[in-house]
Amino acid sequence: MTFMPKDPHAGLDRILTLELVRVTERAAVAAARLRGRGDEKAADQAAVDAMRTELNRLPIAGTVVIGEGERDEAPMLYIGEEVGLGEGAEVDIALDPLEGTTICAKNLPNSLAVIAIAERGSLLYAPDVYMEKIAVGPGYPEGIVDLDAPATENIERLAKAKGTPVSEITACILDRPRHARLVEEVRATGAAIRLIGDGDVAGVMHTTNPDETGIDIYMGIGGAPEGVLAAAALRCIGGQMQGRLQLNTEEKLARAAKMGISDPNKVYRMDEMASGDVLFAATGVTDGNLLSGVKFGRDSIQTHTIVMRSSSRTVREIKARHQDLDKF
Repeated sequence: MTFMPKDPHAGLDRILTLELVRVTERAAVAAARLRGRGDEKAADQAAVDAMRTELNRLPIAGTVVIGEGERDEAPMLYIGEEVGLGEGAEVDIALDPLEGTTICAKNLPNSLAVIAIAERGSLLYAPDVYMEKIAVGPGYPEGIVDLDAPATENIERLAKAKGTPVSEITACILDRPRHARLVEEVRATGAAIRLIGDGDVAGVMHTTNPDETGIDIYMGIGGAPEGVLAAAALRCIGGQMQGRLQLNTEEKLARAAKMGISDPNKVYRMDEMASGDVLFAATGVTDGNLLSGVKFGRDSIQTHTIVMRSSSRTVREIKARHQDLDKF
């Protein structure tokens, strides 16, 4: 029997779903060895090195479109870097080897190793800038939230659609001075707020399971890379999200223009940030609402990963015990 090579322009191979788990597992374990030690740069670099090594073992022709920064600023996993064996599916990659570097350095909840892979041309190719975002989980009418609507209106719409009083809605917002007015507006509605120090990929993902996480809506300004990764996760698990790049200087506008972004005020829908067939994986570095952190035992290492695919809407949780410690 003759086997034909896989068409590099065909859909993503299902086997890549589990291959991605190894990528985030290795990055999470590398970062976890340095959690709580107060060295953000060292933990981030350890995660980057581990993730890059694993990516270069995959049978893909991958291009990093959301990475650790742009080429002049990041020595590894920069935007535009090519990874993989150079064969198989041609894919775009969005990644954050250590989402929540400060969280990891302080050993606080919800630090993750995160990656998304999609067919070539499917992920928003954007500079490493801020992005204004709003997101909710699945089960609501399309258009229930609007980035251009006042916070009050979004909260009230959500409460009505959920069938609960506004006082039972909780918004997740990054704890930053820039959000002072947003926090005031949300609290004025009677809704509650969960302020987080970092980790807005996890913050957006928390909206998909409010019964467990206690979070109904994500609002505010965070990183654009995290925005694309969060959109990729929601494409797989369900929900709604909008984002707008914060291109508020000439230098940022010029960087965006080089990447083909012509409208600096465009509001991107979730499927414009992450379209086509998307694979997403995240492994816990520290314990959190969605994932447990890495556990180091005398003879083994335990990891907890969520891996998803948009085309099948499959969501897998993988709790693994690794006994070959030499591989880590």
